[in-house]
Amino acid sequence: MDTIYYVVLGILLILACFDLVVGVSNDAVNFLNSAVGSKAASRRTIVIVASIGILLGSVTSSGMMEIARNGVFIPSQFHFHDIMMIFLAVMLTDVILLDLFNTYGLPTSTTVSLVFELLGAAVAVAAINLIGADPETAGRLGDYINSGNALKIISAIFSSVIVAFTCGAVVMWISRFIFSFRYQKTFHWIGALWCGIALTAISYFALFKGLKGSTIVSKDLVHYIESNLMFWLIVCTVGWSVLMAALQHLAKVNILKIAVLAGTMALALSFAGNDLVNFIGVFMGGLSAVEIAQNVATAGGDMAALTMGDLAKPVVADWRYLLGAGIIMVLALIFSKKAQTVTETEVNLARQAGGVERFGSIPPARFIVRMALHVGKVLETILPSSFLRFVEKRFEPIPREEILPGSPSFDLIRASVNLTIATLLISSATALKLPLSTTYVTFMVAMGSSLADRAWGRDSAVYRITGVMTVISGWFFTAFAAFAMASIVATAIMYGGVVGIVGMVALVAFLLVKSARLHKKRTQQQEQIKTIADMRDVAAVRNSCAEIGHLMNAMAEIYENTLVALHSEDRKRLKSLKKEANRIRKVLAEKVPSEVLPAVNNLPQEFADRGRLFVQVMEYANSAFDSLTVITRSGFNYIDNNHNGLDEEFISGLRRMGDHMARICPAMNEMIQSGQPEALDKVLQDSRSLGDEFAEAIRSQVVSQTDEAKDMRAMLLYLSLLNETRSMIHKTYLLAHSQREFEASLAHPVND
Repeated sequence: MDTIYYVVLGILLILACFDLVVGVSNDAVNFLNSAVGSKAASRRTIVIVASIGILLGSVTSSGMMEIARNGVFIPSQFHFHDIMMIFLAVMLTDVILLDLFNTYGLPTSTTVSLVFELLGAAVAVAAINLIGADPETAGRLGDYINSGNALKIISAIFSSVIVAFTCGAVVMWISRFIFSFRYQKTFHWIGALWCGIALTAISYFALFKGLKGSTIVSKDLVHYIESNLMFWLIVCTVGWSVLMAALQHLAKVNILKIAVLAGTMALALSFAGNDLVNFIGVFMGGLSAVEIAQNVATAGGDMAALTMGDLAKPVVADWRYLLGAGIIMVLALIFSKKAQTVTETEVNLARQAGGVERFGSIPPARFIVRMALHVGKVLETILPSSFLRFVEKRFEPIPREEILPGSPSFDLIRASVNLTIATLLISSATALKLPLSTTYVTFMVAMGSSLADRAWGRDSAVYRITGVMTVISGWFFTAFAAFAMASIVATAIMYGGVVGIVGMVALVAFLLVKSARLHKKRTQQQEQIKTIADMRDVAAVRNSCAEIGHLMNAMAEIYENTLVALHSEDRKRLKSLKKEANRIRKVLAEKVPSEVLPAVNNLPQEFADRGRLFVQVMEYANSAFDSLTVITRSGFNYIDNNHNGLDEEFISGLRRMGDHMARICPAMNEMIQSGQPEALDKVLQDSRSLGDEFAEAIRSQVVSQTDEAKDMRAMLLYLSLLNETRSMIHKTYLLAHSQREFEASLAHPVND
């Protein structure tokens, strides 16, 4: 057998390892979000619990590997070479596609990715074979594709979106109606039964979704339990309820945390046991194909005529590969930064509290919110007012002043609902032999429960709905992109041969490195937005003031470099300066809702002035960078249109205005470091001459010019830059005044 196929098998193994990492990074949201969002335990404990579930699910993985071998295409219609190229195209596409979603923190379905990649690659290879085949003997494209099974998988996956969202919303509304947000009193009496039902659902799920069909649990035991299902469900409910009651009332254990962690382990077990095919199923199929080809070659068979019908036969996966895959997934779960990014997306969309929204708004989201408000008004006219008041009382949120900094995004009641409903839906579909996506189910249950829990208020609903629509549209994009990309890759390696394979592998490696750098850059930019936990914490406030001081220094440096680049016509440098100014402006703009408002909101009256001054400092800094952004953008556009650079006279006029920045920024930083407000007094006196210098700059360079007329475009640019420079410096002086007052307030601490 040709050596190239062993090389391809080795590439499949390497790609399978990468796929395990990127797959876990995306699917981690399935089993981590409820525990992380409710802070049922430390992240370390949650990851340990999930890791145990992953290892158990890996070694008990069922016959799901058949999906990659014959679930989408008919292997008997393809030759050995065709099968290996299909598998290689699928793995190359899958690694890049999932890594792309991870980089931008969007959860997607690894099942959908695999199905459509197999479909796209198989269609492309089949089409190539049909093009070169004898018209009399050539079959139809439908003879190569298992279309019925593929459509069944696809329809079940997408229909689960509506079912999961509806069930999550209904059950969460009922649960919140029973417990309210101050659930401790009610939970004291019926909490054991609540957790008993949840743990029964989780146990049922673990058996029928995680362990059913595995080699560890015998078929006879599964059949016996199925035959007496109702009896065992009652036994489990009673047993779990009694145990939970003992732990709650005798051992004083928070049993809701037990239910949430148990659900986390069950979902992790299911993920590893059933979604493992999405990551190593293709490699296992390639390994089987190579073994079949080796046997034929040893027997002296014709390799050119070898078809892969034997891939349709049942196979038991080697447990060593399964255990190795489980270990890689655990390591990825522990160390992957992208896994945290994807988890944060769902937690952010489902959180109970307000704050900065990651997504904007789109017309469909605004329409849905308007319709919901209209329906609410109609219901108010139909339902009795006494009933509405009672419901409103049950859904009355905890006052904001009672919510401590660093509180969970949502409570343990919602976390238990998320996990219980997700486990019930997945296990019920498994019992009915209906395939679905664990990603779609868990995500949509979480979104439905957050809606019913009134986490989506009027101030955030449109942005949360936009976020959900963005994720859902990403799912459809997954299907389209997986099919198209796999088709293109398969075509390239079929026609390109060894050169095509080397080229595609190199391209994948390049894209992985590039996406890793992009994710690191995005993470570093987000880390610049630090939250002040308490405005009463002087050390934290001083750190934030020092950060503003550093940004002001950066502003002065960007301004000076812009003048230099404008004179030397350095387009590349101007473009870089424009991007940097815009980036800092966005960071400052995001600080207001994410840092400033949460820090000053609900401050005691004695700290009101401190909060007011801090808001002023941030707003002036933001306004100053608005002007700097206009300056850098105007300068870049001017040079980008191939105009001559500004002459030395114009640059000198702008630089004389900019000298204010060179004086005030170091003085302000010195004041912040020394804590002496008086250190800024001398520099602030310069603000009185700002207007005179602005008038002189116009007079000397525009009005009193007696020599040859200057270029009109350069003159207009100069006036625009001069005006924005004055505005920027004026805002900087106002910032310095507010900073001085703020520093004085810090120097005289308020007694609580």
